[in-house]
Amino acid sequence: MSFILELENQFKEKANSLEAKKMAKYMKNHFGFYGIKTTERRLIFKNIWKKHQEEINTNFQSIVWELFNKEQRELQYCAIEIAMKEFKGKYKKEAILFIEKLIITNSWWDSVDTISKYILGQYLIEFPEMIPEIVAKFSNSNNMWLNRSAILFQLGYKEKTDFELLKSICIQHQNSREFFIQKAIGWSLREYAKTNPKAIIEFVTKSNLKPFSRKEATKNLNLAQK
Repeated sequence: MSFILELENQFKEKANSLEAKKMAKYMKNHFGFYGIKTTERRLIFKNIWKKHQEEINTNFQSIVWELFNKEQRELQYCAIEIAMKEFKGKYKKEAILFIEKLIITNSWWDSVDTISKYILGQYLIEFPEMIPEIVAKFSNSNNMWLNRSAILFQLGYKEKTDFELLKSICIQHQNSREFFIQKAIGWSLREYAKTNPKAIIEFVTKSNLKPFSRKEATKNLNLAQK
């Protein structure tokens, strides 16, 4: 595809081996990098995207999937950003299968968190009737990243957050020893605390959350830490 080829060529020209090593180390060496910082990457990406808008509009899922399976993380970030823009307001119900593939492919906190909030979260805004089925499937999965996405998808929902649902997912996973699950529980509760701090204080006080989840949830609240 001409869009992907031009994007790869531009990124190769701007590659920085020293920065690439730093970025890879930060991501525990799970991924390769060109070593292009976010601001520069997005500027290059935006300009090439404009040139190939028609191609992307016509084939965006194929383009997203191809980019997301590239070695360099910067190309995977571009894939996510295309999906965020091109899916919004145009989801079809079967898109959940593609979203699930994205979550479980090349999984790490940076990709899963963005997909959970901006892609899965938006999909479930557009298809709220799918929430019980999808949340149950993801939350009960043996895949930790699907579990995390079920906890995080309501980030940004604010007053539209289904707090009873969020509480039930947090309770389901409260005994998890996985750092990324404990962190997600704390983050999701801390985010909702911006909308309803009293509800979070009450829930955290009465629940049996792991100390780390509790600490993260109440980071910005006046609650004595134990």
